[in-house]
Amino acid sequence: MDTPNERIEMKIAGRRSLTPEIAEFTLAPTAGGTLPGFTPGAHITVETPDGAMRRYSLMNDGVEPSEYVIAVKREPNSRGGSASMHDKAVEGATLSVEPPENDFELVDAPKYILIAGGIGVTPILSMARHLQKQGKPFEMVYCTRTAEDTAYLDEVKGFETATVHHDEGELDNFFDFWDLLENPGSEHVYCCGPAPLMEEIEALTGHWTEGRVHFEEFNAVDVVREDDEPFKVTLKESGREIEVPADRSILEALRDAGIETVSSCESGTCGTCKCRLVAGEPDHRDHVLMDEEKADHIMICVSRAKSGDLTLDL
Repeated sequence: MDTPNERIEMKIAGRRSLTPEIAEFTLAPTAGGTLPGFTPGAHITVETPDGAMRRYSLMNDGVEPSEYVIAVKREPNSRGGSASMHDKAVEGATLSVEPPENDFELVDAPKYILIAGGIGVTPILSMARHLQKQGKPFEMVYCTRTAEDTAYLDEVKGFETATVHHDEGELDNFFDFWDLLENPGSEHVYCCGPAPLMEEIEALTGHWTEGRVHFEEFNAVDVVREDDEPFKVTLKESGREIEVPADRSILEALRDAGIETVSSCESGTCGTCKCRLVAGEPDHRDHVLMDEEKADHIMICVSRAKSGDLTLDL
């Protein structure tokens, strides 16, 4: 496996509830001092209390920061990430964090359209704060189910050019973006939110110039699918057999069995968990492996056995 980024040990210096399902965490380095800086749209990868690696957008100012601020939504089908953050990440606890990265960078533009859905507001709000501070024009649309579900509601309402829309869970009450996106100007669009919102914006901006519409999506693949079946993984070095349930990844099954692994994104996009495949037919679900690597390598954070069992060089 590849060597992960050098991690930063941080303590939870503050925690507050934003909605019944969203909590904000303020992380401070245990060694003190200034942290690596970052720009709006950046994220950190956090090792959650249960050992899962999860990416969270940074909310605070990234110029010479002394802390990192993130917000985490408890996902209803959490496999150890968001649930452990909500249940076990208490004030005073320590977390291991990888330095900031930014795959959702703001480019220089005369105007911006910022679109957020649900917890996708985290990078979008960071951008809005930055643009307002810089005096750059932007419009913002923030879509949620209800006011109770809406994190940072009062702050977003404070932006003169922001619109907050609650659909109340009704499909026919979805926000109509066409008036905003029908006639492309010189704006750049930034969008983060659930898949239906992202798909809608992608469809409505098909006539926009390439490179002017930007999306942020941490969960690049479905790690677990409804038709997945259990299988076994044999570890070549020890001969140990590990059962991989239908609702767990290989990486998670190894972690559950007390076997240390190296990982980062856990969404099939970074390559950190790449393992050599000794035997078996893999079901590749990552976005990293080259075609010539797929016969003898596998990304254990997302990929599975297509049929039968697998043997890994571990």
